[in-house]
Amino acid sequence: MKGAVKWVDGALFVGESGSGHAVVMDGPEDLGGRNQSLRPMEMLLLGTGGCAIYDVISILKKARQSVTACRVELHAQRVDDVPAVFESMQLHFVVSGNNLKESQVRRAVELSAEKYCSASIMLSRAGVAVSHSYAIEPETAA
Repeated sequence: MKGAVKWVDGALFVGESGSGHAVVMDGPEDLGGRNQSLRPMEMLLLGTGGCAIYDVISILKKARQSVTACRVELHAQRVDDVPAVFESMQLHFVVSGNNLKESQVRRAVELSAEKYCSASIMLSRAGVAVSHSYAIEPETAA
């Protein structure tokens, strides 16, 4: 895996992945940015959520669960020091579907947390207190 990040000006940067996709990162105005995009640490948080939800959906599909919606709500705390690393991160999955088995949802979240999600496992090994939880919500009519 590779990528590059290019400084544009102020606190504005453009990152490009090895697969050719680009993303803009910016900082707050008080740090020279224009507040036009995500902060780098926000991207790390969202990337961890993306890694984990990908696992959960994949595992539930393999278990033949009829998932109609899924989101992961993320909350992270950073230490009040430099570097302001993550101290803790909570991932809360909210899953909806037809006749979902609670045991399958629980197992999908556990497998992501313990075996598959490279991002959350890496952070955990680096000392971040990473926790996972889930809820099953009834399907809402469209």
